Amino acid sequence: MSFLLFQGSLVVYLLATAAYLVFFLSQKNPLRRTGRTIFLAAFLLHTGNIIARAVETGHTPITSHHETVSFFAWSVGCCYLSFRWRYTVKNLGVFVSALVLALMVVAALSSRAIIPLPPALQSWWLPVHASVILFADGFLALACIGGIMYLLQERTIKKKRFGLFYTRLPSLEALDKLNHHCLSIGFPLFTLGLITGSLWAKQAWGAYWHWDPKETWSLITWFVYAAAVHQRFTVGWRGRRVAILSIIGFLAVLFTLWGVSFLLEGVHSYVS
Repeated sequence: MSFLLFQGSLVVYLLATAAYLVFFLSQKNPLRRTGRTIFLAAFLLHTGNIIARAVETGHTPITSHHETVSFFAWSVGCCYLSFRWRYTVKNLGVFVSALVLALMVVAALSSRAIIPLPPALQSWWLPVHASVILFADGFLALACIGGIMYLLQERTIKKKRFGLFYTRLPSLEALDKLNHHCLSIGFPLFTLGLITGSLWAKQAWGAYWHWDPKETWSLITWFVYAAAVHQRFTVGWRGRRVAILSIIGFLAVLFTLWGVSFLLEGVHSYVS
């Protein structure tokens, strides 16, 4: 059942991305509403997939590579829909749907085998820590997308090439507000994720911190976002500099999630 729901959500995400892309090029409003409706349908199918996978595995499905990437894609979609419910940022859905689709393709190419949990993961800390971190990463992904859109729009304005991107991307002010909103939610959630991870490590291995590669890179990522938040809220950084830090921070997030597991050995290496 979970396989069918996953495949269905993947196909519908593809349709949503296509609808959003056609809207981006044509700017016909009915296509925007169509893309939004299809994306919501894909998200609901994806939610059903995660629930079904949890029933099949007997635990929160965020331990294997397939499950983690799929849950990350779902969290990005969830964060986007929660943001979209309160704010409107022109054509944000085009970029978000493309990212979600890319993550779903990666998940589809990963093994769906159900692997028994190692003793350290057989804890109620699993859904708490992992879900908080992945929701944080969802908001930080939106901040990264906003940063990319900001740099594209800024480049267009500086070069005075008022063509495709200029008329379709939001204003620099709107993109800066998007960054502000996402960092304001994503950074505290990421901090909470680190705290819950430390508490879980104490319970599982007897110490709050081991300087494991994944823990170390999580801390590096935290410092990148801490710098962005500090400079934004105390020094008054806006625009380009915060956009660049948001992109760098998200690259660190991706490396922490997957690069560390594949390239560096540590106590988290069994989470593939």
